[in-house]
Amino acid sequence: MVKLLEGRTALVTGGGQGVGQGVARALAQAGANVAIAQRKADQGEEEAKYLRDTYGVDAFFIKTDVTNRAEVEAMVEQAHERFGRLDILVNNAGASFPKRLEKHTDEEMEGSFALNYYAVFWAMRAAFPIMKAQGYGRVINMGSLNGVNAHMFTVAYNASKEAMRALTRTAAVEWGPFGITCNTICPSAVSPQAKDYFAANPEMTAAILKQVPAGRFGDAEKDIGPIAVFLASEGGGYMSGNTLFADGGAQVNGVAWRPEVED
Repeated sequence: MVKLLEGRTALVTGGGQGVGQGVARALAQAGANVAIAQRKADQGEEEAKYLRDTYGVDAFFIKTDVTNRAEVEAMVEQAHERFGRLDILVNNAGASFPKRLEKHTDEEMEGSFALNYYAVFWAMRAAFPIMKAQGYGRVINMGSLNGVNAHMFTVAYNASKEAMRALTRTAAVEWGPFGITCNTICPSAVSPQAKDYFAANPEMTAAILKQVPAGRFGDAEKDIGPIAVFLASEGGGYMSGNTLFADGGAQVNGVAWRPEVED
């Protein structure tokens, strides 16, 4: 098996579960050494061990609260120190909560931007001088169809994810001359948070599945991971500033996103 990322190094935020876990495993399978950054130490340590044992790569865990700028900057520094370089940055950590727009508080909106926008901005800013000096960098940010299609009752998440997408596209323009590509993946894959949404909204879930041309929800490792591997590889070097919809075709006509919320 050809390992497209042999000798490359990656940092994945929120890599201990869900989409981040699937991406981290795909990167490791392709030969990349991987740093897993997240708050939950047990998940992070377990996943790093899994990557080492399963794929034979160098993998380690960095305990990080990505809403804290100092911790994000330290995260990038630790990954660079451990590996001696930093080729791939995957900003995956994120979360949303269902609530009517008019009931959002300033604090809730600020919290979403801290997690879904500023955390990405801080990590990218810290990684830039490293990637520039190398002449090689791959930034992969996880967006959301919620923002693209303006799904109901997740305005804080939608707005912060769309701000992140604009950040990614702007960085692609400014950083392209230094060998750095920046792209967004909008994934539709089963994750712990998705499972909670689906369990709480079974009728909505059934309606969404009927509108997904592929007829199923994605698998993080098999459906999302390979896209990240391509973007991270030499073969993805001419693709930048793009948004890739990894959703089984759901973005074409939109889906029936209407979770139950309190009036």
